[in-house]
Amino acid sequence: MDNSGDLLLRIRDVAKKKCLFLPHALRQMNRPERMISTGEIRQVIEHGEIIENYPEDARGHSCLMLGRGEYSRPIHIVCAHKEDYLAIITAYIPGEIEWANDFKTRRAP
Repeated sequence: MDNSGDLLLRIRDVAKKKCLFLPHALRQMNRPERMISTGEIRQVIEHGEIIENYPEDARGHSCLMLGRGEYSRPIHIVCAHKEDYLAIITAYIPGEIEWANDFKTRRAP
């Protein structure tokens, strides 16, 4: 199994124990134009995919995941797996200016 597949399994396993939503994530999720629910975050974790991996992140190994929420809208989350919980660092709706149509590929600046 490749590293991203192994990482995805660890993320899903620890998320079953506990998800900790950091204050920044909650602020981003509750912005009026986003209103991302915790249920949608769980959908991304369970059914989404890792699109960027950040093993050297200062907050600890983290990654960017893409999944679909209500009405199949794309949602990005940045999360970091710890031993006893999954830290949700941020969550947002990817914009078409920054992301290609697949919402997996960053557009060139």
